[in-house]
Parts: sequence; C-alpha cells; structure tokens
Amino acid sequence: MLTSVDTDLMRVLADPLRLQIVTLLAEETLCSTHLIEETGARQTNLSNHLKVLREAGVVETEPCGRFTYYRLKPDVIATVAGQFAALAEAARTTAENNVKRSCP
Repeated sequence: MLTSVDTDLMRVLADPLRLQIVTLLAEETLCSTHLIEETGARQTNLSNHLKVLREAGVVETEPCGRFTYYRLKPDVIATVAGQFAALAEAARTTAENNVKRSCP
C-alpha cells in the first residue's frame, strides 16, 4: 500500500535553515548558542525556526541550567524516509511494468 508523504512535515523541513538545524542536530544535541554559531542565524530567527520544529514534533528540548538543548527525534525522520522509500518503490514498479493511464 502506498502512503503519501506528510506534506506538513515536508513544508517544515523544506526551509533551508530548518534543514540545516536538523542536519546539525542529527550529529549532536546542541543549545541555541551552538546553533547560532553554526548557522550564523540571528537569535530571534533561530528561535522562531526551533519553535516550528518543536511544534512539528521534529525536535525535543532538554533544559540544562539556564540553557535549553535541542535533540532531533529520529523516529520522525525515519517515518519521512520510509514514506519516500514507499514512493520510490511504487515508482520503480510503475516503470518496470510500464504502467500508464491511457488518454481519452
């Protein structure tokens, strides 16, 4: 059965800065100070993007003293990857079987 890719999540990940944040968080848990240094983004801009990522369920937070650390939720990324893998398999099957809709 073919599943469609979660379009809301794809919109969240389509932003270049958010994708950069996700890529950085895949390597290690970071606080906003680290993310500002790595991305060059302004604090307010970074905070807004982190809020979007939190609300979408892509990252989770961990308070540590006066800092907040951000961690990527791998299951969310794995779900999107699985959806794309299903689409790729469907496309492969379609191409191999020369499936096409006839024109009227």
